[in-house]
Amino acid sequence: MFSKYMTAGLLGSAMLVSAAFAQSATTTTAPAATATPAAPLAASDATYTGNWRASKVVGLNVYNSGNESLGSINDLLTDKQGNIKAVVVGVGGFLGVGEHLVAVPFDKIKFVNEPVVTASAAGGGAAGSSGMTGARPSSTTTTGAAPAATTASKPNPWYPDHAVLDATKDQLKAMPEFKYSN
Repeated sequence: MFSKYMTAGLLGSAMLVSAAFAQSATTTTAPAATATPAAPLAASDATYTGNWRASKVVGLNVYNSGNESLGSINDLLTDKQGNIKAVVVGVGGFLGVGEHLVAVPFDKIKFVNEPVVTASAAGGGAAGSSGMTGARPSSTTTTGAAPAATTASKPNPWYPDHAVLDATKDQLKAMPEFKYSN
């Protein structure tokens, strides 16, 4: 009984292999001169230089012109052509709980490549403070052997550092809440 199954398996495998060889052995007879080259599906990253990754824009901190933290970007709303029409900003709450979502027109948001600078980050601060500041840490690090030229921060070409919106946290909380419809 076992030999019947073994023989059937070997014959089936031989038939599949011969079918595979038959498919790969065929050649096209169309002349190469008449074939038009297909457009590439992907372009090099140099083609997209200056564009931002949406996955990195979502989550950016949003500040007002006084460098006060307002919240963060939760979503980008686009039209059918892919143009960003609005930015959904999460205001207040803690770890997403109690957060008030508002949709702000895209042209009201300004994106900035330099880190936020506050008075406390520049060396100020009250005596007895914990030493923690509300400013974002800079993306540069220095070591004892590093030359002074490496201390300048270089903006990331794929996303901005933060967003700026001319509003207060209270003004945003007073706006109608944005809700995703099903």
